[in-house]
Amino acid sequence: MSRVRLSVAERREELLSAAVEQIEERGVAAVRIADVASALGVSNALVLYHFSTKEKLVAAAFSYAADGDLAHLRKLLGRRTSALRRLRAAVRWYAPTGTAKGWRLWIEGWAAALREPTLRDVARDLDQQWKAALTEVIAEGAAAGEFPCEDPAATAWRLTAFLDGLAVQMTSYAGSLSRAAMLEWTDEALARELGVDRAELTAAAR
Repeated sequence: MSRVRLSVAERREELLSAAVEQIEERGVAAVRIADVASALGVSNALVLYHFSTKEKLVAAAFSYAADGDLAHLRKLLGRRTSALRRLRAAVRWYAPTGTAKGWRLWIEGWAAALREPTLRDVARDLDQQWKAALTEVIAEGAAAGEFPCEDPAATAWRLTAFLDGLAVQMTSYAGSLSRAAMLEWTDEALARELGVDRAELTAAAR
């Protein structure tokens, strides 16, 4: 059976999705153009036609994966409810779940970014978008009088750094911390950063 002819945009998306899966399975260092091509039953030349080097393919794959996460984050933060409730939902969603495939991908990306300038630029831009989205809602809540926060940007930095650290521990050392404990700690951290009582934070989420 012949393959369905895809548009350029559809083909790129198919290649990027396959690249993400291969990076999750093999890691950035080990993954090859041939692995992505083989997963889809296409030629290496086709992959290279769309992405001229492995480095460009990997960087685009991370950007593709992050776009989906950013879209979901913005959906959570864009709900018509209090800033406090939106922030709690976003912070709890940020925590890894199950096999934590997404977090394994990002740990791989951070490590590879130390040596790959193209990937480093992509990772930095995506990280800034995450922080900017959180900062905007924190500033909105503070302006509305929901909680006191003199520096929303610093608060977003501290929260993401805290969550990244916990996620790395949970993903790298399976069983070292339960998800329930992580969510408990994230609630405590969010309440502390926003200057509200833990009970107030919990009540706002109901």
